[in-house]
Amino acid sequence: MKKVIQKLSLDELRTFHRERKNAIRHRLREFSRIPQTEYFYELVYCLLTPQSSAVNAEKAVKLLKETDFFHEPVDPEPLLHQKEFYIRFHKTKAKHLLHTREQFPLIADHLSNGSSSAELREWLVQNVRGLGWKEASHFLRNVGHRNLAILDRHILKNLVRVGVLRHLPKTLTAKRYKIIEQKFHTFARQIGIPMDELDLLFWSMETGEILK
Repeated sequence: MKKVIQKLSLDELRTFHRERKNAIRHRLREFSRIPQTEYFYELVYCLLTPQSSAVNAEKAVKLLKETDFFHEPVDPEPLLHQKEFYIRFHKTKAKHLLHTREQFPLIADHLSNGSSSAELREWLVQNVRGLGWKEASHFLRNVGHRNLAILDRHILKNLVRVGVLRHLPKTLTAKRYKIIEQKFHTFARQIGIPMDELDLLFWSMETGEILK
């Protein structure tokens, strides 16, 4: 039986935003202050989150930092397979992390070459193994870029709740992703709440936390 997604009125949405906007804006300011020395591990985090919880991805990143994975010839696979947390598809993700570590000087060059957020996302999706549109948008948001939609299940569900989408998409091709992102942009502009703030608001409504 198909689960019915409860609708959310604009008045309710604006009330939620008023209650949480200060905390949300504080979080966005924190993203803009992330030092470049942390970019690698922010990218690692976004490579680990697909099909795994944000909390577990954070735990894995902490362990990778403790071993100085960025500088040392550490095999990440056993570090992603711990009793304390679970990273799904850890073998595949470990290979992606090794490839990303190897090519990170090139990635860092692109991040500082003056390209727009949209151009950087396109390049990351095409050149970083394991990084899709959602993950690339997530990474760029976490290092201070704006106006890129992170279309995960929480966001998509809430876009249905507020009437931006009629139903949840079964798949997200690049074309479909951009279409939904533009609808999200238009909706945010119409109601006067920046899309980046709506993103974190939707997340907090689902999880109770303003996570990264």
